[in-house]
Amino acid sequence: MDARTDTRTAITPIRTKIVATIGPASERPPVLDDLLAAGVDVVRLNLSHGTLASHVERLHAVRDAAERVGRVVAVLADLPGPKVRSGDFPDGGAQLHGGATTELVPGEGESTAGRITVDYPSLLDDLRAGDRVVLGDGAITLEVAEVTAQSARCVVQTGGRVQGRPGVHLPSERLRLSTPTAEDLELATAMAAEGADFLAVSFVRTAGDLRAVRRHLGAACPRLVAKVETLSAVNDLEAVAAEADAVMVARGDLGIECPLEDVPHLQKRIIRYCVEMGVPVITATQMMESMITAPSPTRAEVSDIANAVFDGTDALMLSGETAIGLDPPDVVRTMVRVAARAEAEAGYRQWAARLGRVQRSQFPDGADRITMAITHAAGMAAADADAQAILCCTRTGRTAAGMARFRPLTTLIGLSPDPATVRSLALTWGVRPLAVGVYESTDELVWFAVERSVQAGLVGHGATVLVLAGAPDRPSGAATDVLRIVRVA
Repeated sequence: MDARTDTRTAITPIRTKIVATIGPASERPPVLDDLLAAGVDVVRLNLSHGTLASHVERLHAVRDAAERVGRVVAVLADLPGPKVRSGDFPDGGAQLHGGATTELVPGEGESTAGRITVDYPSLLDDLRAGDRVVLGDGAITLEVAEVTAQSARCVVQTGGRVQGRPGVHLPSERLRLSTPTAEDLELATAMAAEGADFLAVSFVRTAGDLRAVRRHLGAACPRLVAKVETLSAVNDLEAVAAEADAVMVARGDLGIECPLEDVPHLQKRIIRYCVEMGVPVITATQMMESMITAPSPTRAEVSDIANAVFDGTDALMLSGETAIGLDPPDVVRTMVRVAARAEAEAGYRQWAARLGRVQRSQFPDGADRITMAITHAAGMAAADADAQAILCCTRTGRTAAGMARFRPLTTLIGLSPDPATVRSLALTWGVRPLAVGVYESTDELVWFAVERSVQAGLVGHGATVLVLAGAPDRPSGAATDVLRIVRVA
């Protein structure tokens, strides 16, 4: 039973998926149970904070909670990526005033308002006059006025108070730090061994960064999420999306890398392309940040969620709101209500017509093109036959993702014999994941897929359904080339 439609909290069913980060405010079993019951599909572990042991413990806690609540829930482990930080500021922090000058120097010593140390040895080689440097979450910006052999003299463009060891954001196209880092690979190995469903790779600049993780992990590699947070990744989006299993629009660092007014347009561009290619896409950062401390979101945050739904995003992500927030389950319930209202107004019927034109030019010949063609046909057939559901039998999840591109109003069910694939479908728009057995013939596969959907309460007797499948005896990754219209007895 899917807790989105029949739970203790009677939540509104939505088709946009929700990713929630767990932390001190949400890791206890009662809260975690309520969080999943409220509508969370994917739980994010932020590996930038806490110990590896604590994250492994949380992963297993999520598995236990999903079992108790009766939901299919995936786990996404978010790798830290390379991080440049300043040296420690004094207790109480330091005030940087707009128009003042400060120096950036490579090293590990303490920082002051007039002299900020940066733990990046190539700092002075990689900076140029006119570069923008951002401290922390983007509130403080500096402009490099002059670079000498000893320091980079900067003018404070936007001032504020800095404390601790804030991150220092340098121009990514010249940054010599590599992704993945040695720490990333160590954490990736551990989380893959524990059964994480997704690994989010931070600071991706090219598709090669994702391939490096795959090479390191080999056959044990979980599905990879490319965090698009650099302009380099935006410029290489086609190759990055082709290599990734999912994409995250990481608006925090993206908003530091480029002018803030560009971020909404980049978000729309990234989401549109990923939907066209059948790659699940997550919209992240500050979606309901005010609810870390407040009982309700701002009007602007509500509009942000609705607009991401209108853009066609597969998933919406919560970070601090559920990791350290005041009431994590209520945050999720609020997001569900906002997304449900937006879905009622979303122009999903336009997706199918547009994508039918797009795919003829974008998909190369081969198995993927056949799968995408038959999902297009299924979308039209579902409307013509007034089908109650589209059943996607899939070993890798690709068929269900291909069908989800068209954002069908019909119930979309993904069935797989692979538990990892079943959990991965928790990230794909509109898909209700179900586990099925392994069968010897297409006829048997179709029959049991329909029976399993009826047993789950997703299909009623007398309904018409569409079933997408491939021959069970062919290798994983072969084209889906069977489309059947079935009247349920």
